[in-house]
Amino acid sequence: MKAIGKNIVVKIIDEEIETKSGLLLSQEDAKGLRYQKAQVLEPGSDVTVINKDDIIYFDKRQSYTMVINKQTVTITQERDVVVVL
Repeated sequence: MKAIGKNIVVKIIDEEIETKSGLLLSQEDAKGLRYQKAQVLEPGSDVTVINKDDIIYFDKRQSYTMVINKQTVTITQERDVVVVL
């Protein structure tokens, strides 16, 4: 699999979100958050800052999910990545 242009193939990381007061958010509440944590599987040929296996946060409203080789992956673009850890 090879991503083309500014596209990035990522695998979503399910995380447990805890508020400052110690409350755990349910999966349903976490789905309401705009940004999603993911691991980069394959950066596109024109992506310059993000590398394979980087952990990122991206705008999930600007992405789409598809199945490639029986694996569910999400496709986003470099401009929609807000944080690289």
